[in-house]
Amino acid sequence: MNRLTRSLGTMAVTLGLGVATATAAEPVKIGMVTTLSTGGGYLGEEVRDGFRLAMQQEGGDTLGGVPVELIVEDDGRNPGQGRQIAQRMMQSEGVQIMTGSIFSNVAMAVIPQVVREGVVFISPNAGPSQLAGAQCHENYFNAAWQNNDLHSAMGKYLEDEGYDNVYLLAPNYPAGRDALTGFKRYYEGNIVGETYTQLGQSDFAAEISSVREADPDAVFFFLPGGDGVNFVRQFDDAELTDRFPLFGAAFSFDNTLVQAVGDAARGAFNTSQWSADLDNEANRQFVAAYEEEYGSKPTLYAHQGYDTARLIGSALRAVDGDLSDMEAFREALRAADFDSTRGDFRFNTNQHPIQDIYVREVVEGDDGKLTNRLVAKVIEDHEDAFVGECHL
Repeated sequence: MNRLTRSLGTMAVTLGLGVATATAAEPVKIGMVTTLSTGGGYLGEEVRDGFRLAMQQEGGDTLGGVPVELIVEDDGRNPGQGRQIAQRMMQSEGVQIMTGSIFSNVAMAVIPQVVREGVVFISPNAGPSQLAGAQCHENYFNAAWQNNDLHSAMGKYLEDEGYDNVYLLAPNYPAGRDALTGFKRYYEGNIVGETYTQLGQSDFAAEISSVREADPDAVFFFLPGGDGVNFVRQFDDAELTDRFPLFGAAFSFDNTLVQAVGDAARGAFNTSQWSADLDNEANRQFVAAYEEEYGSKPTLYAHQGYDTARLIGSALRAVDGDLSDMEAFREALRAADFDSTRGDFRFNTNQHPIQDIYVREVVEGDDGKLTNRLVAKVIEDHEDAFVGECHL
């Protein structure tokens, strides 16, 4: 089934689970507030499916051997809707752990409220700078990255490769602003243009005209989901792909997106903490299991959902499913005692990852479809720029 088609419509999915074990009389309730509709809906689908896969590998109703109940609802990429769902999950459903955030504007509306209520939130995607720095909280963890990280790595890559004049493009919302700030952390060349678009924008004629006029050596952009599909197609239609090479982070070049774009994405470079061809045992079995279960290659988002579930499972196992002592559970999360599909992974003091970041190239795979291939490691043991602002 086409993943973009599956993203249409609003979903609310509850996995009913089996009998409780001796260590946990009732299943631990996990609330997933994620984006399953709008042009970015497939991102939440991938996170959800990766998370579910980890559960299925334990029989479908446990994580870390502990019975769990996963409750999934669609935030519609709407901050107010996300906040209302989270409040209801805490008050009516009694969720003890939450996850699922895709877009940072929704995350900023949901996460501070959740953690103040004493519920632990583990983000599988969105990583706003505020929550990594001054607004960090003992109940908030990010299992993916801080928003700036992959963009910072691409800034370093373009600096190292000698691109002197770069045009920047991103949506005007927290993750978009973080993206361009991150790029500038290591890039020391000339920024010949910097444009902020609207999230969900479909027509990029004005922005493409500005790129043509600026005449850069390269274009760095962050446009997630359908925004990226539309931009790359229109950029190629304007016959600019060969003239101005495109660079971005993995969010703009996941397998679903590049296959939707087609040849216009071929040869583009992007940065990521993960790739399907990373050679470690945890990743090999994850990729094989995902392809068998869903009939397609996993994307970055599926990896993040899967690793988030494995992280939660490792912590639940450590406390025998007993969340009466939340500090013990938080300490078990900080230990990150699981084999990540990305390889080396540990938490920094702000409970965001320290991890390697790679550059990938969009190429044709053995099956004739476009995919990403690892090219090189850009940064080893990368730490985000905001850890020093966190009081934890």
